[in-house]
Amino acid sequence: MTSRGAFTLPARPDSYPVRLAETALVVVDMQNGYCSKGGYFDLAGFEPDGTVIDAVSQAVDMARGVDIPVVWLQNGWDKELIEGGGLYSPNRIKGNALRLMREKPELRGKLLTKGGWDYALVDELKPNEGEYVVAKPRYSGFAGTNLDLHLRGLGVRTLLICGVATNVCVESTIRDAFFLEYHPVMIADACRQAGPDFLQEATIYNVERFFGWTTSLAELKQAFHRRAT
Repeated sequence: MTSRGAFTLPARPDSYPVRLAETALVVVDMQNGYCSKGGYFDLAGFEPDGTVIDAVSQAVDMARGVDIPVVWLQNGWDKELIEGGGLYSPNRIKGNALRLMREKPELRGKLLTKGGWDYALVDELKPNEGEYVVAKPRYSGFAGTNLDLHLRGLGVRTLLICGVATNVCVESTIRDAFFLEYHPVMIADACRQAGPDFLQEATIYNVERFFGWTTSLAELKQAFHRRAT
């Protein structure tokens, strides 16, 4: 078992001191709807990129290898879409999946709906026994969930964050983590944006400038390896 002490993680805008005992990996919305052909993103005109699945898988394997807790976020709503919000809810009005289901009644109950294929995590990424899964009804993993309670119960202060979509749910979760006094570190090459490539760079800029740090899979692997030896 790896020592639970401190080490320095190469990051931007500056290197970040990490204590394994106070760190968790948060995996954001690695669901069929966001990552697979025929899912919500595909139907809404956002091109899903399967390469992020392998990248996130690497991050998960590394976290498990050093006994860092892995927390999975899963976005969506109940079959009746009550959790999506009432008539005047901005989430209901602006949410692309909810709007698409209104425009195409044949899709109702199929996009990001609990119990369905779209809502499920991709086959390549499944939580291990004991890993916590947080069902979230909004972009941020902290909005309307017990994620904060769970992390504080574990004594976590640093969040390594990966998943989709960089500029929506990942960034929203990072912002809320910052507001709640966590130290968010985005694993940039284990995230994928919704829309043009410049949106990935925009979130990276925002995180590095205002809300936290960014690192890469290679830097994370290197840091964990140095810590283990």
